[in-house]
Amino acid sequence: MIKARVTVTLKNGVLDPQGKAIGGALSTLGFSGVGSVRQGKVFDLELDGSDKAKAEDELKAMCEKLLANTVIEDYTVSVT
Repeated sequence: MIKARVTVTLKNGVLDPQGKAIGGALSTLGFSGVGSVRQGKVFDLELDGSDKAKAEDELKAMCEKLLANTVIEDYTVSVT
């Protein structure tokens, strides 16, 4: 069994209204000193098998086809 984490974030230069709203809410709640906030999403997956290279290739294909909108999002894959 291979455990993996995929992190998807907006590309630099893409507006992030949700991140801006979170930053404003943090300020309203009294958390000072917070600069800009960017939000993203995390996927934790368990894959059958033990071949890490094959798992990384499959995870990248999953990102390209479903998990990330590669026009506006970047992704990173971490396999343990």
